[in-house]
Amino acid sequence: MKINNRRYTGSKYKLMPWIKEIILKKCPKRSILFDVFGGTGVVTAELLDVFDSAIINDFLYSNEVIYNAFFGKEKINEKKLSTFEKKYNSIERVKLEDNYISDNFGGKFFKYNDSKLIGFIREDIENALNKKTINKREFNVLLASLLYSLDRCANTVGHYDAYIKGKEIRADFIFELIEPIITNKEVKIYRMDANILAKSVSADVAFVDPPYNSRQYSRFYHVLETITKWDKPKLTGTAMKPPEENMSEYCRNSAPETFDDLIKNLNVKYIVVTYNNTYDSKSSSSRNKITLEQIKEILNRKGRTEVFEKEYHRFNAGKTDTTEHKEMVFITEVMNKNG
Repeated sequence: MKINNRRYTGSKYKLMPWIKEIILKKCPKRSILFDVFGGTGVVTAELLDVFDSAIINDFLYSNEVIYNAFFGKEKINEKKLSTFEKKYNSIERVKLEDNYISDNFGGKFFKYNDSKLIGFIREDIENALNKKTINKREFNVLLASLLYSLDRCANTVGHYDAYIKGKEIRADFIFELIEPIITNKEVKIYRMDANILAKSVSADVAFVDPPYNSRQYSRFYHVLETITKWDKPKLTGTAMKPPEENMSEYCRNSAPETFDDLIKNLNVKYIVVTYNNTYDSKSSSSRNKITLEQIKEILNRKGRTEVFEKEYHRFNAGKTDTTEHKEMVFITEVMNKNG
């Protein structure tokens, strides 16, 4: 599986040829890329060939593991990893004992017997690391492979805010290894608050694609976060969610001020901001917390800004009307370092 082979709200994978073309034309100085809100990691993956190095950041634990799996430099033993893959796919899941995953997610997000296997694999990967059977990069590859594999059979509409009720869960879990990205480019990986990190790094181009609505990614992908951290918290509610953590200010009414603070502190030559026109969405949870006018005003204070737009039928997991949906790209040539 490749880095783009997952369902993720707001993924820019299908838009990357268009976005990349704009960056090539409007950002001539391209030594270091700063992917401020890394998400799936596809932006960094797609732009690595036109930059000397990259910095990628996201505050989700699952995304950090995925970045380390795809972009890490520690050597991996592919034969060893294939042995794990064969072992996991040969296990008779019916015979497995119940575990944390089957107790909480079985018959909900996954088939019951699949959930037993998912829980068994997660525990086995942890044990292999503790016994030093695998190194940290191999651990990340196996764990990322588990996340990608379970995402394919999850009983959801593309995220984990809820599971589909009243229908038979048809998809079967099959463990498949990811394909790490082979590159000699340096990729620095962070899991930090973007506004804090922006004050301590410098780059040529900052790619900024923050969450714009009230949907918190830490809640949207809580199942992946729980499986990644493996601290086995007590889960509550219909969707079996852990206690709240990693709640983003970009999903609250303070989003404009938070965005302004980020832009002011970016130490770069160019800022690339992506935005979609869901400010007037009928769904309150989909409605943007930052308006188009606010984005323009904040970026114009930083430098000369151009706007590009494209009609695009985005991934929509709910019932929100996205007629005449447009993706927009802002390119700001920085003139005022302090915003």
